[in-house]
Amino acid sequence: MAANLDPRQLSLVELRALRAKLQNDDDALSYVRRLAQARLDLVQAEKNRRVDGSPENLSDELTTILSAHLTGGVPRPPRPAEDFSSHPLAERFDALADRAGDHDLSSLSTEEITRYAEALYEFEQARSHERHELFTKIDQLSAELVRRYRDGEANVDGLLAADDL
Repeated sequence: MAANLDPRQLSLVELRALRAKLQNDDDALSYVRRLAQARLDLVQAEKNRRVDGSPENLSDELTTILSAHLTGGVPRPPRPAEDFSSHPLAERFDALADRAGDHDLSSLSTEEITRYAEALYEFEQARSHERHELFTKIDQLSAELVRRYRDGEANVDGLLAADDL
């Protein structure tokens, strides 16, 4: 949605379609952001393991390390789940991980781990910023939909018919 696009100028069908597209974009961003956050947790756990001098393998602690990311965060209204593993952002994330050689964190030097953590943090922060922008746009579109229903410009019968498509 262009920054200067006025939701009031969209037809009801366009408004709903754009909001659905942006919600799907948010789902993909959320998925990739959770991947980055989980990977950051793994990198931090590896750094901690080195500081503690623990010879343990991180695989024994994966459930504990990743528990904050397994549920997907704050609950929100359910939407049909999609597999975002082939999404371009997921592929960018995979390329970042591959370049860092994170398939075996224990084999990375402390300097490599630090650089990787910084790259992951920057990637995650960029996704967070993009999600914030999406939320703003989705909120604008939702507010316009609510206004139309409240003011009688759209009716529930139309909404139910649209859901049958």
